[in-house]
Amino acid sequence: MRVIELGMVLAGPFAGRLLADLGAEVIKVEAPDRLDPMREWGNGTHRGRTLWWPIISRNKKLVTLNLRERAGRELLLALVAVSDVLLESFRPGTLERWGLSVKTLEAANPGIVIARVSGYGQDGPYAQRPGFAAAAEAMSGLRHLNGAPGEPPPRLGISLGDSLAGMFAAQGVLAALYERDTHAGDRGQVVDVSILESCLALLESTIPEYDRLGVVRQPSGTRLDGIAPSNVFRTRDGVLLVIAANQDSLFRRLCGAMGRPELADDPAFATHRARGRNQDRIEAEIQAWAAERTAGEVEATLVAAEVVCAPVNTVADLVVDPHVRARRLLVEHHDPELGSIAAPGVVPRLSRTPGSVRWTGPWQPGAHNRDVYCDLLGRDEAELAGLRDAGVL
Repeated sequence: MRVIELGMVLAGPFAGRLLADLGAEVIKVEAPDRLDPMREWGNGTHRGRTLWWPIISRNKKLVTLNLRERAGRELLLALVAVSDVLLESFRPGTLERWGLSVKTLEAANPGIVIARVSGYGQDGPYAQRPGFAAAAEAMSGLRHLNGAPGEPPPRLGISLGDSLAGMFAAQGVLAALYERDTHAGDRGQVVDVSILESCLALLESTIPEYDRLGVVRQPSGTRLDGIAPSNVFRTRDGVLLVIAANQDSLFRRLCGAMGRPELADDPAFATHRARGRNQDRIEAEIQAWAAERTAGEVEATLVAAEVVCAPVNTVADLVVDPHVRARRLLVEHHDPELGSIAAPGVVPRLSRTPGSVRWTGPWQPGAHNRDVYCDLLGRDEAELAGLRDAGVL
């Protein structure tokens, strides 16, 4: 599968990374005078380079191409003709203004799947608004549910909305390719993904609760109201552990592990709904029990009793976790400029054709121009030199 990736920053490029991790040939296009800002984003540098770029661009071939120039558009259409997917994350209408409408792209290749990732979708009243994850998370209702009651809702320390949109885009691409190759007679289609809708898709039962009951779910801090016990509890040595036993069988095992089997038969706690009504009481009992023990003691006791329990890890805890290591959830990237760096592995894991990290994203803009334009499209070196001189590459 060959994917042409247009656009910058996070949502679209994250979708491209997911497809590249699973083995797709992803050709990332950057304008020669407007490189992807992800080259400079991140909270720190190593050897003068940021540490986000080699992750978001891993396994991709990097080319430069100025789509504002006619010769650049002609090269893109030549790429479209030999590709399966075009993935773009511009503001809606940008490709059309450059003469690269869906109709034009499909004329070059009727089987092309065009994935369009934007803040608010390709149509609707908000389509032309600039879309960042923070705004889409807020508008979707997702941000409202985060944080503590009565406090401004905080953001997560990652760009959650962008990553969700990237995941939905990759999912949509795979579904569209399957449909094309099995049912549609080699006809592609458009996959329209918005960050807003990707966040809204995670709202679980909040919409029907409002529609049928008039209930506006509120932020509930470290727990979900009515789902008990499931919260964060502090141990004697100050460690925070998630303990979740909100099913009847789990709750009975938790009570036994705590040495309080009678709680499971107490009418105030015996059923899921009863525990929800008496959430403060039962979670106070668990907190009192955890506060008398170290994190190691609590975790060992609950794991032995088959009760859900996990520490609230920092990244420093995560990278030394034996399960994370055993499952190869971290992989070493060998970058020629950065050396060896650890990063998230490939998800999901396939038994017969697993994905892999084959290389990190090169730092040199257009590092694969020759591979793509000469070896794939058959252009010669003299033509490439002329296109470089003309500002097309």
